[in-house]
Amino acid sequence: MFSHFAYIFNIEYTLFMRHMGIDYGSKRVGIAVSDEAGEFAMPLIVLNTSKNLVKEIEDIAKENKVVEMVMGESKNYKGEANAILPESMNLKKDLEEAGFTVHFEPEFMTSANAERFQGKNDMLDASAAALILQSYLDTNKNK
Repeated sequence: MFSHFAYIFNIEYTLFMRHMGIDYGSKRVGIAVSDEAGEFAMPLIVLNTSKNLVKEIEDIAKENKVVEMVMGESKNYKGEANAILPESMNLKKDLEEAGFTVHFEPEFMTSANAERFQGKNDMLDASAAALILQSYLDTNKNK
């Protein structure tokens, strides 16, 4: 009986996993989280880029029971790495060293698209993070 319960619990655990979306910027970092089923991305918060950024992201991830993170892979119009990509790669490395699984999701003009949908406001970067995360969730839905 106990092993049956554990089996059911493990299945439920694997079905309900929150993901975090990260839109990294040199001044601000947008954070989004998924619902527990990993189907919908929702803007959460905008953080200031600082030396405490990794710790702040860790705390938010733990509070929201995040199992994986998705960062925007920032490139220019030609599909080449832009100036911010090396900094975001450093953040990815730091988060991985903290024990998180972090994926890059190709992004292009997410902040501009978020602004087009909602207008310019304080949550713009978090909305861009939600677009990045939603793209990842949609692409990996059946995997």
